[in-house]
Amino acid sequence: MKNTALVTLLSILMLLTAAGCSAPSDTIIIATDATWPPMEYVNADKEIVGFDIDLMKAAAKAGGFEVEFRNTAWDGIFAGLANGSYDAVISSVTITEERKATMDFSVPYINAGQVLIVTNETAQQGVTALDQLKGQSVGAQIGTTGAFEIEKVDGVRLETYDELGLAVEALAQGRIAGVVADTPIAADYVLQNDTYRGKLKIVGDSFTEEFYGVAGKKGNSAVLNKINAGLEKVLTTPAYDEIMNTWLR
Repeated sequence: MKNTALVTLLSILMLLTAAGCSAPSDTIIIATDATWPPMEYVNADKEIVGFDIDLMKAAAKAGGFEVEFRNTAWDGIFAGLANGSYDAVISSVTITEERKATMDFSVPYINAGQVLIVTNETAQQGVTALDQLKGQSVGAQIGTTGAFEIEKVDGVRLETYDELGLAVEALAQGRIAGVVADTPIAADYVLQNDTYRGKLKIVGDSFTEEFYGVAGKKGNSAVLNKINAGLEKVLTTPAYDEIMNTWLR
């Protein structure tokens, strides 16, 4: 009798302990490879921060669910999604037809295509597009989408560089009139890099399409329905503009 009561008590305690260690049922566990500022990275206080993180927190608040982030290496992040280690992935994941074959996606939440970087002085002159820089040189990393886009504009000279940082430095020193790069990478140089912050500016809108989405396990509509409901309440509100202004403008 005593042994049976003891076993029952221990079983109850184990269940309570397990419940305390696991995420609440209304919490969505989301993996992110926090190594790509300004979208997601670990700050000096060891916190996961960035555009994706703020957006998902806002979506969770609007959608009435909790969210927990897990820093996960990129090389295994989709395998973990497939085997159920977490519920979703937000990590600057481009929505592609190939990926749609093995996972589901939320509504697109940002077009992270090519943008134009210029100096503050050029921005103050009203320049917002490549075709306003005719007769001048614009830089990009060799072989990238940015370089291809510059080549499409008559009258703009393409200057290619082995890496984007060299193009950005050339712009800062006045050797070229602009730089074209992916939105998040451009924002990292313009907004997060102390060397260029306050000197350079991203102007205009993205002029190619490369949409990011939250990835979910194939067929797990319950999770993506919650995420979509939250995202759709945020994407057309001032809260989204505020997140954009914080991280990408």
